Amino acid sequence: MSFENIIMELALIFAGAAILATIFLYLKQPIIISYIALGMIIGPYGLGLINQADHIEKISHVGIILLLFLIGLNLHPEKLLHLFKKTALTTTVTCLSFALVGATITYAFGFNLFDSIIVGLALMFSSTVIGLKLIPTTELHNMHIGEMMISVLLFQDILAIILILFLKGDASANLYLLFGLLVLKGIGLSIISYFTVKFVILPLFRKFDVIQEYIFVIAIGWCLLVAASASLLGLSYEIGAFIAGVTLAVSPVSLVISEKLKSLREFFLILFFFAIGSQFDLLIMKDVAWLSVLIALVLLALKPLVFSAAFKISKEKKSISNELGFRLGQASEFSLIVAYIALGNNRISDNASSLIQLTVIITFIISTYIVSSKYKTPIATNSKMRSD
Repeated sequence: MSFENIIMELALIFAGAAILATIFLYLKQPIIISYIALGMIIGPYGLGLINQADHIEKISHVGIILLLFLIGLNLHPEKLLHLFKKTALTTTVTCLSFALVGATITYAFGFNLFDSIIVGLALMFSSTVIGLKLIPTTELHNMHIGEMMISVLLFQDILAIILILFLKGDASANLYLLFGLLVLKGIGLSIISYFTVKFVILPLFRKFDVIQEYIFVIAIGWCLLVAASASLLGLSYEIGAFIAGVTLAVSPVSLVISEKLKSLREFFLILFFFAIGSQFDLLIMKDVAWLSVLIALVLLALKPLVFSAAFKISKEKKSISNELGFRLGQASEFSLIVAYIALGNNRISDNASSLIQLTVIITFIISTYIVSSKYKTPIATNSKMRSD
């Protein structure tokens, strides 16, 4: 892939996104859907103006990394530990219930047992990107509902990593051992990151804090360094970025860094949603289209109810429980990763992989509409519902 081709592709994506986003806003539709639609239209399975979107998808994950870094910047470590204690059981129970429903439906419609189990497990997660993209920054950083959502999504990410390691490795691997090792690696990385921030980064900030460009460079370098370290340890780039943000949250300039990185985050997230749409191949997915719609609708109806009930049991207010249920009501980008890895390692059939992918895309689109119409979001077309 030459430099000229990459520039042409970026020109097509962002010029197309600008045009389609304008049309969607005039039609009072959520702007995220325009980016997914653009991927469908000009991607490999549409007009073919961009024939290979794999490299776009890889680049787009920088947006997710930055998103998790920014979240961490606004969450103190002590508060994070308290939230994990409160939501770990709720997250585990709800995930298993969604997995059971997804697997049961898939098995009932003729898929083999292992395909059905993997489909159920893949679809039990909620989307970090959709969930956090659609919640106003003020609620995400300063209100209880945002903190609860972060803790649930991060714990789900840990469960997703365990599932991915299981699919990559030995099927007989001890899941308790995998989980324990991941926790120890995460704790170790967090401790090293904490002391690095305390004795290296903060002194540098205090000495050169008047040079904002320097603060920006240090912040980006720190985010990507810890993200890469986490990946090498068998965690994920996203969890590493979150650890980088949390350890830097004690800095008085953390909020300044957060504001500076917002535009950069949006650039990469537009590429992410485009990549999602570019994977939509109806010719391949037509054999599972009707079942994907069925499972998607069941999950979209079930997840808000189950999450709401679970949060109420854990003594959350009814209004917060209901809102969290809807905001967590879709499948996850991790579901797509599970589908790719399981197929690549011959764990599931082509149809099962297609079923997961199409179901995820459907839940992304419908959930975005539901949340945008019911609750305040940064992308709402109604000015009364728009909040950043």
